[in-house]
Amino acid sequence: MCLPGSTYVFQGEELGLPEVWDLPEEVLDDPVWVRSGGEQRGRDGCRVPLPWTPTGPSFGFGAAAGWLPQPDAFAALSVQNQLDDADSMLNLYRTAIALRRELLFGDEAATVLDLGPDVLAFERGSGVRCVANMGQTPVPLPHGDVVLSSCQADDLDG
Repeated sequence: MCLPGSTYVFQGEELGLPEVWDLPEEVLDDPVWVRSGGEQRGRDGCRVPLPWTPTGPSFGFGAAAGWLPQPDAFAALSVQNQLDDADSMLNLYRTAIALRRELLFGDEAATVLDLGPDVLAFERGSGVRCVANMGQTPVPLPHGDVVLSSCQADDLDG
């Protein structure tokens, strides 16, 4: 969400929903599945209904079961369960969207920062830096205030 341009959030991403890889073959109906004669599963695993509540036949998506079955693990990831959890994925996304509106303006260019081989880091024209450590080794953060993190502040190095 720090990059210039439009931001897209795909269904379930804001809840941290995983792809459902084990859908039964009899419920698959993605055109890729049909056209490939059942060789390629297609996109059905990412089109499973969102869980709004931790209970119900479709976890609050409706009064009946959804068009694709939801795994039991979706109950814990429901919107209702995440709303009041400050550390939830839903609230991380909400905060990131609000900060994008507040701190990033227009299509400012992004300047790549070199913080190591496993680190994606860049700075936008407004002075906002985005740092993502894709490795296992902690790296020192550039100087400045941390406004959003996907881990606890105590876990940050620098």
